[in-house]
Amino acid sequence: MIDIRELNEKIQIESAFVDLLMMEIGKVIVGQKYMIERLLIALLSNGHILLEGVPGLAKTLAINTLASSIDAKFSRIQFTPDLLPADLTGTMIYNQRQEEFTIRKGPIFANFVLADEINRAPAKVQSALLEAMQERQITIGDHTYKLEEPFLVLATQNPIEQEGTYPLPEAQVDRFMLKVKITYPTRDDERAILRENIAKEFPHASPVVNPKDILRARQVVKEVYMDEKIEQYILDIVFATRYPVDYGLGKLSQLISFGASPRGTISLAMAAKAYAFIKRRGYVIPEDIRAVCMDILRHRIGVTYEAEAENVTSEDIINEILNSVEVP
Repeated sequence: MIDIRELNEKIQIESAFVDLLMMEIGKVIVGQKYMIERLLIALLSNGHILLEGVPGLAKTLAINTLASSIDAKFSRIQFTPDLLPADLTGTMIYNQRQEEFTIRKGPIFANFVLADEINRAPAKVQSALLEAMQERQITIGDHTYKLEEPFLVLATQNPIEQEGTYPLPEAQVDRFMLKVKITYPTRDDERAILRENIAKEFPHASPVVNPKDILRARQVVKEVYMDEKIEQYILDIVFATRYPVDYGLGKLSQLISFGASPRGTISLAMAAKAYAFIKRRGYVIPEDIRAVCMDILRHRIGVTYEAEAENVTSEDIINEILNSVEVP
């Protein structure tokens, strides 16, 4: 039997650094609490994150600030149509003096990799990134190198611009644990942003956490208690995306081309545990599932041409499912 009270006390102690991290990020990023929470969920769940939003919403700045708040290696890759896989992973260089090939590692060899405007790179580059994201390793020539933990790909994409962009393959989008849509700040937040940017000095975040703290926290997140009823709730949501008729959602069967995969089920459970950890709780409640469900599943549900014709999005489908599936 699990002692929930004891587990709660442990989570309270172990999650203390979350407030410290959020305070440090808050020095630079005004508002956008939702985005910062999602970045922390990805960090604590060992999952990659895709941020989508119009230019100028501090997507890149938020990722930069998160990396600055953690004493870890950070690299930024600006994705462009002429980028080559070797620009990402590294390459073999012939050394004439020693008459042998030496390996020069690329920017992917870091703890935090910011893939800026990821949809601007062609398929070859995307496939090179895919191995790093899924296998946590890079192959250069005959050599395979394990990437240092924690390893996190934080990608951004601009949804409004289509010229010179390549839609991400479904297989790669599925590798992102979360796809988060960023919206405009409130009027008060924008006033604070304005003042911050025209002041004499722009604030900077300092390292307050080290990678070992993150790796330890990931193990603690796995200890967060999840009841069998919550597991059942997760399965009901995912299976409703595959077999909507079984859940009294027959009208959705014409709108869904494919449902969420088992990776979606795992991601939903892990993200809910991380969300409970951030909220300093030792157990998962249905509200945790509902809070992260949209970001976990929006890129894992395919919509049909009929849905597009009726302007129905995957988000509309998720909302319909959440409103219909019985909450434990």
